[in-house]
Amino acid sequence: MDKQRTMNKKTEEKINKLYRDFTGNDPLKIKPLPRSGSNRQYFRVSGKPDLIAVYNEDRRENESFLYFAKHFKDNGLPVPVIYTYNLDENIYLQEDLGDKTLFSFIETDNTGTEFTQRLKSYYLSVLDYLPKFQVEAAKNIDYSKCYPRQSFDRQSMLWDLNYFKYYFLKLGGIPFDEEKLENDFHTFMDFLMEAPGNYFLYRDFQSRNIMIKNDKPYFIDFQGGRRGALQYDIASLLYDAKANIPQALREDFLEVYMDKLEKHLDNLNRQKFRQHFYGFVLIRIMQAMGAYGYRGFFEGKKHFLQSIPFAIANLSWVLDNQEIPVKIPELEYALRAITHSPKLLNISKSKKDLQIEINSFSYKRGIP
Repeated sequence: MDKQRTMNKKTEEKINKLYRDFTGNDPLKIKPLPRSGSNRQYFRVSGKPDLIAVYNEDRRENESFLYFAKHFKDNGLPVPVIYTYNLDENIYLQEDLGDKTLFSFIETDNTGTEFTQRLKSYYLSVLDYLPKFQVEAAKNIDYSKCYPRQSFDRQSMLWDLNYFKYYFLKLGGIPFDEEKLENDFHTFMDFLMEAPGNYFLYRDFQSRNIMIKNDKPYFIDFQGGRRGALQYDIASLLYDAKANIPQALREDFLEVYMDKLEKHLDNLNRQKFRQHFYGFVLIRIMQAMGAYGYRGFFEGKKHFLQSIPFAIANLSWVLDNQEIPVKIPELEYALRAITHSPKLLNISKSKKDLQIEINSFSYKRGIP
């Protein structure tokens, strides 16, 4: 704890200097914001003006974010203004968009069975912007600025699938034949690679990365963007685990998205789009489960475990209602085993029970 305080103090001194260099004034207050799933640290800086400071030791990721922020702003998209930065000190100052995410409105407005009109209107606005990122802003993107990969290609997919295998299947105690599973991974990737992939893929297009300010959406955390298929981002948005969007509304939103997409594309084949869509839903669910396993079981961050039952519900619906037109028997076996795992399905929301789950999985890995 003392080490963390020392690190924060040093970071705050760097932020203070960058703020003073930019504004000519010292900030009135620098307040660390709660950590999320990334290694980036956010600080709310009060002063004239109020800003958000970001500290991230991954320089290449910072460079990608700064490039995309300028590019999207130049293309008229609602992303935070970047005011100044010092890459040598791993810090940049950006516009403060408040603290209301789309997910925070889901938590207050969603009854569990239906979305309020306000929530629906927010989603419709978001769906209007998504093709603008994917198609319009993609036309003059320099993909060499992407990090860690220029495209969501076979290598990117394999990283996600192995992340899922090692941090969710293995830590979750799900049985599988590793050689057969690897073969199915490659068959599955072959299928996904059939989808046209010359668009901008935002990568983490979900409700926690969409800010709502003055009833309008603003978009953050696009530093992992790369070239890829259109289906991935809409799958991320609609099957965002704890957003828990009613299935009928997902279908409506998917149709609305394709309507909007047709305004930017001359040759959208809806049938082919749908054919690949649920494959991208599956790989996104698996990627998310890998993150829940890594952050929850491995790092012991309890709130990530709370998303697992929601992700399982999404997975179960896809397996029961959609057919992926390739043979992936071992992967399907493992996925169905997840949906029938009492331990994974019954992860409790109570802090005590979550800690028991973490300790149980840690013990099996031999972690003291």
